[in-house]
Amino acid sequence: MARFVDIHPDNPQPRLVRQVVDALRDDALIAYPTDSGYALGSRIGNRDGRDRILKIRGLDDRHHFTLVCKDFSQLGQMVHVDNSAFRAIRSATPGPYTFILPAMPEVPKRLMHPKKRTVGVRIPDHALVQLLLEELGEPLLSSSLILPGEDEVRTLGWEIKEDLDHAVDLVVEAGETSSEPTTVVDWSSGTPEVIRRGAGDPDRFG
Repeated sequence: MARFVDIHPDNPQPRLVRQVVDALRDDALIAYPTDSGYALGSRIGNRDGRDRILKIRGLDDRHHFTLVCKDFSQLGQMVHVDNSAFRAIRSATPGPYTFILPAMPEVPKRLMHPKKRTVGVRIPDHALVQLLLEELGEPLLSSSLILPGEDEVRTLGWEIKEDLDHAVDLVVEAGETSSEPTTVVDWSSGTPEVIRRGAGDPDRFG
């Protein structure tokens, strides 16, 4: 059964933040709220985390995973951001956007798209997620919590606890969250292509 951790959305309790991060370090798979619905998350070095996320979501190896980063500096260590993308991406973060970019050598191959060698990155505008990333000290391997047969990202912690009680190890509750997933922009070819319209304004990349 999954643990359920209820954290204050505006003033997250440090003790509870540490509990979630300790679970991640013990290779837990968590469901956690972001600025664009819930996501599944695990430590980058958790080899089972990737496979468990694919199984829960009913996805194959071509799925673009996302590395959730604390800031632009951390993002730049994970992906190659050329000059054409730098300003636009920087001005859109933090926020509900995922950018697909060429992965740096630091990213494990199992997390990249098998043919394109790309990976998603994002910087959420969410107080709790920022604290989790600060405490963890590294990006979080992540994917929007959209279940097979569903079109919308999950938004309710208690509902996720009921439905995924034996599939995840820990569910974080921290108040209301948006029902729209991130807007996904593929910048791997050098020009932006919006491949999913979501919570972030896609027109700024049109």
